[in-house]
Amino acid sequence: MKFKSLLLAGGVLLAAASSAQACEIGARVSVVGNEFPAIQTVGAGAQECQGAEVATNLTADHQKINVPGMQGNPAEYTSAIIANSSIVALMNEDVIQPLDDLVAKHGQVLKPSQLITINGDVMAVAFMANAQHLVYRADVLEQIGVEPPKTYEDMLAAAKMIRDQGIMDNPVGGAYAAGWNLAQEFNNMFLGYGGEHFEAGSAVPNVNSEAGIKALEMMKALSEYMNPDFLTHDSNATNAEFRAGNVAIMNMWGSRAATLVTADGVPQEVVDGFEIAGPMTVGGGDIPASTLWWDGWTVAKNVSDAEAEATFVAMMNGIRPELMQDDEIRRQAVWLIDGYEPTSAAVGVFAAAEMGTIPYPMLPYMGLMHTALGAELADFMQGKESAEQALKDVEAAYTAAAKEKGYL
Repeated sequence: MKFKSLLLAGGVLLAAASSAQACEIGARVSVVGNEFPAIQTVGAGAQECQGAEVATNLTADHQKINVPGMQGNPAEYTSAIIANSSIVALMNEDVIQPLDDLVAKHGQVLKPSQLITINGDVMAVAFMANAQHLVYRADVLEQIGVEPPKTYEDMLAAAKMIRDQGIMDNPVGGAYAAGWNLAQEFNNMFLGYGGEHFEAGSAVPNVNSEAGIKALEMMKALSEYMNPDFLTHDSNATNAEFRAGNVAIMNMWGSRAATLVTADGVPQEVVDGFEIAGPMTVGGGDIPASTLWWDGWTVAKNVSDAEAEATFVAMMNGIRPELMQDDEIRRQAVWLIDGYEPTSAAVGVFAAAEMGTIPYPMLPYMGLMHTALGAELADFMQGKESAEQALKDVEAAYTAAAKEKGYL
């Protein structure tokens, strides 16, 4: 992947919905995507368009339904909101279309950094950057007399002090839900230990390694300070624990952290003590145990030209620069949209970029590895098998899937 600069020919290009009032479409639009606040804002902006129905299905299960929902002819969804991990599955199944012509016609307000170019074609429009980083209760850390942790080893030490002093029983939060979330936490930790998912230049798996074992051992140690039901906790459940005052330190998405304490009913001490910091390192390494992401939107391949154009125009309305004048919206994400000025909620994601955090691997077979990790690591986290056996199972599951797809 690379970012591609647009060279626009002379002449005046039609503005694509510079305001909601100007957004007129002539064909249906149907959007599937995740459910966090920034994406809800984009979806709501698309739905402001007039002239035809704009439907959105924003759900935590988006990655289970976006490919099937775009494989029909016509496709059920005309757009999928994706990230640098999930676009790979759509590319592999050939269900999204190049956007170069639509960018030239309706995308003159887009910045070059928003154009996700793969094999020479613009395949998505990015609207925000993201990363997982530290979120903590400053008041609790002050109570035990420690600085915000910069390493996962520091986090473990702080967690022990918080529990030993009777402040919280389970002070560590983490989106460790079995499946996608657990796999992503492994990816973060594995990269922090210097691991590489595949042998250089190939699709051969490489997670059953010293870095893989260390990553699992650290995850298991952290889980001892988490809610006993941690294997059911996705980002929503983890955030709920923090909002309830049950968690003091956790690794959380910037897109979630920005609005973490703005929900109704959050105790005032949680609101007042809430702070954001950069991602942590692990094992003496200098690369954060995290990954850099972008989120963006696509246009389905199996739709009419009218639906494709309507979708592009509606989604452009969902990311129009005027939205950056709204303070609440600006705080929802590290936006890539023209006119965005960083807020205090952006410090974690900016720190991740400045610290050299590795982008999530955008490889055709990374999705298969992610799925295998999510399916096979829970047994280790429950103490049912060794780290070595769990990683052996991961590589076996991945190898079978990769052979079926022709990568091995």
